[in-house]
Amino acid sequence: MKILILGGTGAMGFDLVKILGERGEEVTVTSRSERKTEFDNVRYVKGNAHNTTFLLSLLNENFDAIVDFMVYNTEEFKSRRDILQNATNQYIFLSSSRVYADSKTPITEDSPRLLDVTTDSEYLKTDEYALTKARQENLLRESGKTNWTIIRPYITYSNQRLQLGVYEKELWLYRALYDRTTVFPKAIAEKYTTMTLGADVAMGISKLIGNEKAMGEAFHITTNKAIKWDDVLEIYKRVFKDVTGKEIKIKYADDPKPIYEAMDNKYQVIYDRLFDRRFDNSKFLRAAGECEFILPEIGLERCLREFLEKPAFRETSLKVFAYMDKITGEQTSLSHFIGLNSKIKYAIGRYMPYFKIKQREK
Repeated sequence: MKILILGGTGAMGFDLVKILGERGEEVTVTSRSERKTEFDNVRYVKGNAHNTTFLLSLLNENFDAIVDFMVYNTEEFKSRRDILQNATNQYIFLSSSRVYADSKTPITEDSPRLLDVTTDSEYLKTDEYALTKARQENLLRESGKTNWTIIRPYITYSNQRLQLGVYEKELWLYRALYDRTTVFPKAIAEKYTTMTLGADVAMGISKLIGNEKAMGEAFHITTNKAIKWDDVLEIYKRVFKDVTGKEIKIKYADDPKPIYEAMDNKYQVIYDRLFDRRFDNSKFLRAAGECEFILPEIGLERCLREFLEKPAFRETSLKVFAYMDKITGEQTSLSHFIGLNSKIKYAIGRYMPYFKIKQREK
């Protein structure tokens, strides 16, 4: 098969390219930077897939399938939906399981979505991630075609992405390595979540490419094993102490509101992390056939150990880091931070009592 992967250089994309490359498919991958490949049948094309001219130049070729990892706003997606669907036999759209509303039973693909059932008028006025993805799903369903497949991954992890509630490793693990305390909302710690190894999700996607059972259907590719966030934390604590000899220090917060106000991710907390998230993956398994998912207890330990062998962080949010120090009463020397701008950001966040900390949601 001839397959185009848009934005395929993230964790899931990296694993999907490897799987397809080993399978012998002819794969083209877009990337914002120069990349090399170990496969003769895989090529990287440098360019921004948000750029319509660049995209159209790629679509001069005919592809059996397009897998789209790009993140669009709703209007942008509306303008390119037909272009993408007309260029391929199967358009695979990466949505998110954050589209689902709260559910007391394991979530199926037919479970209610937030967009369809929420009565929060202020929330509905936004184009927050869960609403954006649901609106874009609707655009596909309204296209008059069935050559689409919607994928709804939930929280995926790898040796480069390890989450704790709403925190990326760049906050909680970075703080742990520097003997700082992380403030963790008790209400989130007590909730069930579902964490799936990114490589397992990539394998699942590969089983739906060219699969007739996937046409005009939505799937969440998740393990069916749910785990409490507090149990995730216990896995992290055990591995971290074994590898570093240090303790992960946690301060539980009774109210999550100050945390999501500091991080500016109110709706991610209220309409996702404060829900129990359990999934029924039987629809995916019926379409894909045999597919194994590593248990989170095993996968999280393995990935954290791999990361700690050679830790490397992306940029840490200094404002949120400073906010954590403020709550815990800890102080970090300004010499810890590189550059005057970084020192100023930390000092403002840590020491100015009325400074409202904001961080753009990613």
